[in-house]
Amino acid sequence: MSEVKVNKISPRTNCGTTTLGDSGDSFVIPSGVTITNNGTQTGFGRSGSVNWQTTPKTATFTAVNGEGYFINQGSAITANLPAGSAGAIVAFSDYARNFATHNFTISPNGSEKIGGIAEDLKLTVNGQALTLVYVDSTKGWVNVQNAQDTQTGTSFTVATGGTITTSGDFKIHTFTGPGTFCVSAVGAPTNTADYLVIAGGGGGGYCMGGGGGAGGYRESGGTASGCYTVSPLGSSPSPVAALTLAVQGYPITVGAGGGGGTSNNDRGCSGANSVFSTITSAGGGGGGARPTSSPNNTLGLAGGSGGGNSNDSPSGNVSPAGNTPPVTPPQGQPGGRGRGSYPNNYSGGGGGATGAGGTGGPGDVSGCGGAGATSSINATPTGRAGGGSGGIYAGGGHSKGTASDGGGVGGPGATNGTANTGGGAGGGGHSSDPGTQNGATGGSGIVVIRYKFQ
Repeated sequence: MSEVKVNKISPRTNCGTTTLGDSGDSFVIPSGVTITNNGTQTGFGRSGSVNWQTTPKTATFTAVNGEGYFINQGSAITANLPAGSAGAIVAFSDYARNFATHNFTISPNGSEKIGGIAEDLKLTVNGQALTLVYVDSTKGWVNVQNAQDTQTGTSFTVATGGTITTSGDFKIHTFTGPGTFCVSAVGAPTNTADYLVIAGGGGGGYCMGGGGGAGGYRESGGTASGCYTVSPLGSSPSPVAALTLAVQGYPITVGAGGGGGTSNNDRGCSGANSVFSTITSAGGGGGGARPTSSPNNTLGLAGGSGGGNSNDSPSGNVSPAGNTPPVTPPQGQPGGRGRGSYPNNYSGGGGGATGAGGTGGPGDVSGCGGAGATSSINATPTGRAGGGSGGIYAGGGHSKGTASDGGGVGGPGATNGTANTGGGAGGGGHSSDPGTQNGATGGSGIVVIRYKFQ
């Protein structure tokens, strides 16, 4: 094999032509060799692509054959097309993604056409991009590629705090006590989180007192973290929006349950609020106490769910309000009414997240706690939502009877609401029954946060 080493190959005459090889010959360019074209290429043909100019255009300009342009307009911009020649090509892309707000106009040269019509072309779709090739005088510039720039790089949320578990692509932070949800990075566009925030349940009233109301129950609809099952609360009247996250620390408050009544006319205390960001769930209302005489009737308290009342003389025949303060959808339901007259009074059950507390009645029957709600935000469906003995979370406390929904059993020997469910407490037993007449303590609340992390 022969080798020729020269610094320059030129034709024998000025402005002549130099030919490399004969027809059928092949030339091999070794790996690592760079060929620089400082002139004009001909005969190679066009690949159909353009050379993109990476400085976005912000004002009206004239396009050049073979170039592509990113358009970053804060007002309407016009691109004037070059004179058409067969095979000429230009391209445009919406850099700012606001063509719908600031229309982008493409104007042909003189009387030339775009798609067979001698008129301007307007791009009005956010993120739109297109490539135009000049074909002939009949059609002029023809669009050969039209697209919308809707794809972006995706990042994910990174956070710490609470007890962390995972479910598929979602991370779950569970707080059973106070803490901080620390967000160090937010996703794009996955920058939202679903939540379940339950407050502390109310305490039971003293001596045949009303059951404590369940802690307020607030839950988003699963839009940020997959289609998990939510209670009717989270889907009626419409799914509750997830929260948009920012890089910051979010203090978490988990409400304690309210204490029970321990002496005559002593109703239960309301539970404490639970808080995550802008979401506050109100503590359940305390259950009313049996009065020592009719004029001293002590009513159940309003709250996330209302506490149950004692007897109806003189004013127990009402339902202590739930969803206090009001939010949409409701965070809880009313407590049950008391019935009868001192000393034969029968107390109402505490309200639950999805059901009102039951009304007390003759025959030594006291009201059942209201039904709780069902959620599987933590990836394990928990509870049932059926009439007084349903789901685990936020069930109203019974004034006397059997436990439901995390709510306590009424006396004698009243039981507490279940911890970290927001269950209302059982009301105290009758003075003629063995065991304590004290009302029990409401169950503490819980905060659960769920988001996409991969």
